[in-house]
Amino acid sequence: MNIIIIEDEKPAARLLQRKVEKLGLQVNTLLHSVEESINWFNSNAHPDLIFLDIQLSDGLSFEIFETITIKSAVIFTTAYDEYALRAFKLNSIDYLLKPIDEEDLSIAISKFNTQFQKSSIATLDFEMIKKMLVNPADKSYKKRFTIKMGQQLKMISIEEVECFYSENKGTYLHTFDNRDYLLDNTLEQLETELDPKDFYRVSRKFIVPMKGIKEIQIHSNSRLKVILPTYKDDEIIVARERVNDFKDWLG
Repeated sequence: MNIIIIEDEKPAARLLQRKVEKLGLQVNTLLHSVEESINWFNSNAHPDLIFLDIQLSDGLSFEIFETITIKSAVIFTTAYDEYALRAFKLNSIDYLLKPIDEEDLSIAISKFNTQFQKSSIATLDFEMIKKMLVNPADKSYKKRFTIKMGQQLKMISIEEVECFYSENKGTYLHTFDNRDYLLDNTLEQLETELDPKDFYRVSRKFIVPMKGIKEIQIHSNSRLKVILPTYKDDEIIVARERVNDFKDWLG
């Protein structure tokens, strides 16, 4: 297996290399800048796995992928916060928040091995990830939705939304007055359009607003159950891997 690390801080790169090799894998190459990486990719076979830092000494590492088409699997090593991590969860094998925990590293590599063996590595949408790195203070979020109802258009303010959910390949907006409206957006798209201070994706099926949460109950297997004022069609269970992040979001 061919593995490279792209990290501008050489001590950090060597430390990560030692941690990876402690897990029985061999790191073949350490790269430290956008320019060095582009030159390397132009003259070498692309690796199976890249450990990728975002901010390099001469720019964002995404500039590498704007120049060269790379289909390697990527595990992000990043100091970015939750706003960027949403994109990483959607698009990468995994992300590791610095300082990198050895257990988290082991889990990330296990994920890669599973996908690598199935030859199911997906091409990453780096343009979408770059958009997620915009300073949240400078970003404007969705304030209203325009819903087509027959020959009319209905405007629904973000303040009226009790939750968003997916069902039968459709995405729906549920309001506090207990009405449901079909949207053109996917939940993945909504995640990038909604203010993350006010909305949280608790599972693959639901996004809920802070103001819509009526009650939170302890559920089985260390999970949580969210109760909303009017939505009763299905249980809203916080995915196990999101429970800690959800608690942090609640403050």
